[in-house]
Amino acid sequence: MRPVQESRLQGIDFDSVPFGRVFSDHMFLAEYKNGQWQQCRIQPFGPLPMHPGTAVLHYGQGIFEGMKAFKDEQGNAQLFRPLKNWERMNMSARRMALPEIPEELFMEALTTLVRMDSAWIPPGEDGSLYIRPFLFASDALVGIKPAEEFLFMIICCPVAKYYNKPVRVYMSDHYVRAFRGGTGHAKAIGNYGAVMQPLAEVREMGFDQILWLDGYEFNRLQEIGTMNVFVVIDDVVLTPSTEEKTILEGITRESCIILLREKGYQVEERDITVPELLNAAREGRLTDAFGTGTAATVAPIGEIGYKDEVFTLPPVDERPVSIWLANEMRNLRKGHIPDTHNWLFRL
Repeated sequence: MRPVQESRLQGIDFDSVPFGRVFSDHMFLAEYKNGQWQQCRIQPFGPLPMHPGTAVLHYGQGIFEGMKAFKDEQGNAQLFRPLKNWERMNMSARRMALPEIPEELFMEALTTLVRMDSAWIPPGEDGSLYIRPFLFASDALVGIKPAEEFLFMIICCPVAKYYNKPVRVYMSDHYVRAFRGGTGHAKAIGNYGAVMQPLAEVREMGFDQILWLDGYEFNRLQEIGTMNVFVVIDDVVLTPSTEEKTILEGITRESCIILLREKGYQVEERDITVPELLNAAREGRLTDAFGTGTAATVAPIGEIGYKDEVFTLPPVDERPVSIWLANEMRNLRKGHIPDTHNWLFRL
């Protein structure tokens, strides 16, 4: 470990920090060469020297994860289900021909780094330290072949809310995010690069994100660019199934499904068609819609656009399902209520 000589924390105003723009003092790096992980280290945060022929720059062979650290009422730092992120990262690694990361390496790197930079966890109910583990091909080679050398890193950002108002989403029937046999279920970097132009277009239309549809008929809901999607129709909570492996198996998604079912809500993981959603909206049976994800946690959807129509959902304060769920997730992560599932990992 090589700690900084002087922290940058003194110049940070947590009340005005933009999401993902400010980084903590340290970062973790590990190199994979000759079939093994080596040169594991924590050092001051800073730029990387990179060869112009580095494989990830040319072929996109890389993945990432997203997770958060919180502080409880006593000021103790804790992580939310970190082993689920480790499992999903290795699933993504297998899909992208990247080496798996041993549990001991992942957890020791993660916990040591967060302990070192725990002072960067913002105070307040919505404050957290966003943690970005990522892994990419570092071979200096221009040639289409699986790489042999890789770099695993972890960086951290102090953050507050990702969305400060209900999200406006647009259902695109032109662009495709994922299809069966592709990488939609993995956190592959190319998945996100490919949506930037469609996202720019819907933002010009006044929307915040795209609610993606299936790539065959543009008829079934998949996910939103930053989160999984849930809707409440006729008092039943619906969310798209992950069986086709076209959407991300969100850790927050899974946690929310468990909590909702324990609360007594009927939750169905199944296909949700565009006509089903539109008919429910027109008839007043669509009473709630929200997204779930590490960054967004539980984010209410305010409007859904499709072709030339825009459907406005009920006011956020009139939605008992997502109000309860957002409060339950916040209270759990902050340690305000008992952790009956052993989801919290105290540092």
